[in-house]
Amino acid sequence: MAAAPVWSVDPRTGKQREQVAVEATAQEVDAAVRAADEARGALADRAVRSAFLRTAAEELQAAKDGLVETADAESALGPVRLTGELARTCFQLRAFADIVDEGAFLDVVINHPDDTATPPIPDLRRYKVPLGVVAVYSASNFPFAFSVAGGDTASALAAGCPVVVKAHPDHPALSEYVAKVLRRAAARHDIPEGVVGLVHGFEAGVELIKHPLVAAAGFTGSVRGGRALFDAAAARPVPIPFHGELGSLNPVVVTEAAAAERAETIGAGLAGSMTLGVGQFCVKPGLVLAPAGAAGDALLKSLTDAVSDTDAGVLLDHRMRDNFVAGVAERAQLPDVDSPVTPGSGGEHTVSAGFLTVPASRLAAEGEHDLLLEECFGPVTVVVRYEDDAEVKAVLSRLPGNLTATVQLSEGEAAGEGRGSEILAELTPLAGRVLVNGWPTGVAVAPAQHHGGPYPATTSTSTSVGGTAIERWLRPVAYQNAPSALLPAELRDENPLGLPRRFNGRLER
Repeated sequence: MAAAPVWSVDPRTGKQREQVAVEATAQEVDAAVRAADEARGALADRAVRSAFLRTAAEELQAAKDGLVETADAESALGPVRLTGELARTCFQLRAFADIVDEGAFLDVVINHPDDTATPPIPDLRRYKVPLGVVAVYSASNFPFAFSVAGGDTASALAAGCPVVVKAHPDHPALSEYVAKVLRRAAARHDIPEGVVGLVHGFEAGVELIKHPLVAAAGFTGSVRGGRALFDAAAARPVPIPFHGELGSLNPVVVTEAAAAERAETIGAGLAGSMTLGVGQFCVKPGLVLAPAGAAGDALLKSLTDAVSDTDAGVLLDHRMRDNFVAGVAERAQLPDVDSPVTPGSGGEHTVSAGFLTVPASRLAAEGEHDLLLEECFGPVTVVVRYEDDAEVKAVLSRLPGNLTATVQLSEGEAAGEGRGSEILAELTPLAGRVLVNGWPTGVAVAPAQHHGGPYPATTSTSTSVGGTAIERWLRPVAYQNAPSALLPAELRDENPLGLPRRFNGRLER
């Protein structure tokens, strides 16, 4: 594997800014993974882990100005958006620190012997332990929240797993900066800096997933890249869990009654959601089922007005820009596809927002219009005009798995009239998060959050956002008839750590 320079590139001009690093060799990947593995012991103490996570948030916040400036130079996402994303990242680190302190994620269960049971129950004590080194593959569109210090890293560290991050090529300078801040936080708690490893380069990412000391992986990116790594993880002599977020259409169903009741509001809301961040959100609504009649026409007029007023924007890199321009052009050339507002090139370095329309009958059966059922990354959505409920069902039945699915209902439908509950039932198998009368952009960091969905949205049933994301990096182990003196403190009867647990069938807090 030949080392090559890693450059920071300005997406506003496409020009290289500075050389940041060189692509990691196989030997350097090996060294990073081994250093992470050697740091596992330093994370064994939950109090140390939670303190480290809080210190990491503190150090990131203290470095805010420099971090945001570096992120904006490499992403063109703007200081306001990036400042908010950094705040979210810090909040997430602190939230996982709280989870570590609480200890419920360990799922402690203790059963004393019971000779009267059939069959008899021996002394059994179960809890969860860290898997080991986690490989994290950064996302392009969230340089803070889904990158070096993002949800995969935060949840893995909370579980007691060191990480080796494969930096995204769109923000290498920021990746180095954030890794440096995290290592500084680790040093304050006598944790080796290898607890957060960082490597650059495509080949380094391949070497990372194959390394025998890597116990699991988290990925956010394209279907093509994620599937290749997923297959590599499964093909190892010892396969490992691969938690990948790959792609999502995030369908929306607008009922005729909802369109008749508030077409202007729905159209404006859709425009705001699909163009947010220049359409570079993984939960962007990319396919919208809207009625074909007058109510649907009013919705399209509102959408047209709002999208037409949206300024051209810069995508994260020129490769994405080229793919967007080519992708919308190919879709627009399909029979019966119209472009009320034509998406595409907005200038040498920008793209303009737009949307396409197509009759639902074109998507009810397999054919060339299946291209419209694939995610197109950028500020575009496809409005599918349906004639009746049967066409809605036919299109929904052909959709792949998604992160989100949304239904826009009228006031009466939301109160239980009409098909509201039926549509929710039809959307539930398609997505990990189902919304009513809202828009999917914006993923709250909350205990009840689920950011995942059926394939290809994700490769597992877990979430990458919210407290239960920690479960991805743990495995259960049970001890049978182990003497108390040999048991981990978490599993002793006297509960010296004060953990919530299930003790002989009763929940103790």
